[in-house]
Amino acid sequence: MLTVPEAQRRLLPEMNPLLQSRYRILQSVQLMQPIGRRTLAESLKMTEREIRKVTDILREQGLLDSQKSGMVCTSDGELVIEQLRALVYEWSGLTQLGKALEQQLGLQHVLVVPGDYNDDETVLTLLGKEAAQQFLLTIANEQVVAVTGGKSVASLAQFLQPVDHQQNITFVAARGGIGHEMHMQANTLVATFAMQMDAQHRTLFLPEHLSEQAYQAMLTEPMVTEIMAYYDRADCVIHGIGSAEEMAIRRNTSAEDLRILEEKGAVSEAFGYYFNAEGQIVHRIRTIGIQLEQVEKCKHIIAVAAGKQKVNAMLSYFKVAPKQTIFITDEAAAKAIAERLL
Repeated sequence: MLTVPEAQRRLLPEMNPLLQSRYRILQSVQLMQPIGRRTLAESLKMTEREIRKVTDILREQGLLDSQKSGMVCTSDGELVIEQLRALVYEWSGLTQLGKALEQQLGLQHVLVVPGDYNDDETVLTLLGKEAAQQFLLTIANEQVVAVTGGKSVASLAQFLQPVDHQQNITFVAARGGIGHEMHMQANTLVATFAMQMDAQHRTLFLPEHLSEQAYQAMLTEPMVTEIMAYYDRADCVIHGIGSAEEMAIRRNTSAEDLRILEEKGAVSEAFGYYFNAEGQIVHRIRTIGIQLEQVEKCKHIIAVAAGKQKVNAMLSYFKVAPKQTIFITDEAAAKAIAERLL
């Protein structure tokens, strides 16, 4: 027995690519608005003529509006995007791809967004939107949410908003300072997330990498004991996945330590742990931050990572990732993972 979408595809095979193309353009306007045709064409790697043809149709249907600052998505356009999302994801094969990866990786849920993170700047925004929606579904009273840093995690910020039934939500920095980009630090993100949701936050203003002497001394500090208690109570963790080399460089790791990591076969990094291709811990930095055993006890875990260059790191980490993890990634990375697994 054919489903209605299957029957439509059989009768109008040209409808599938046409729907996906128009949906992608409308969605990109929503994510980047206000935006001009030329900028949109460059972002989507299409000609300005192609963009003009489609946006004229969308405008006639009342889905787009043209303003002096550029095109914007109307309320009807936003409604159409939301109503057609599941259908477009199914027709494009993204829903099936996510389900296949769930089984292969042993995760609770895998959500694949269309596009290639490396080629399309709207993909990061879309990752943030989907991850934020998944997070908002987990909201509960007295919830403690541990947040790491990084560009992928930062992408959630603009899509967070207060929830009617929320009470006493606390965002906690899952690690101290790392690197020099302040807008992507865990401390900055928990403050931003809390402001977006009218919630509370706790920061950890310590270097992530400490000497043995400093580490032992800090363990007795009231600020540290308080934050560690929050980690024990954490209900949710939002985190990224980094390649071992990338994270070691961000930590200003010495050339000698980089060599040691390479010799040990370090491929991925999460929560201060370095893993090899088999998911075994090969190195652990001395840090005040949430520990892997605390992450494993959390009810909800949201991992956000994208880009084909991180596929090896993703495959490495997911060999040991908690099974309650919800993973949000881009189409290009998901397909690359599937080629290795399926």
